[in-house]
Amino acid sequence: MAETKAQKKWRDKYRLIKTQLNVMARKVTHDGLDEIVETYNLRGKAEAVAFCCYITRAQMQKGWHDPRSKILMDSMVAGFRGQRDIYSP
Repeated sequence: MAETKAQKKWRDKYRLIKTQLNVMARKVTHDGLDEIVETYNLRGKAEAVAFCCYITRAQMQKGWHDPRSKILMDSMVAGFRGQRDIYSP
């Protein structure tokens, strides 16, 4: 655990561009993030989360212009909702 002084220094430096995200997640989610890190040569779970957000946003934007992409995204959303209890904390 970082010392209070070091935490304050970090927060003061990055307060306008970064926030810390501490999230409880199931092991399957952590395992998935580890797999994404290895597959796409990322620097860790935090970057994997950012990568997943980037990919999701890109797929959403593509769906605005491409009906097949929209159908794919809608089916992934429906699949997640059907298995939400497995992935949600």
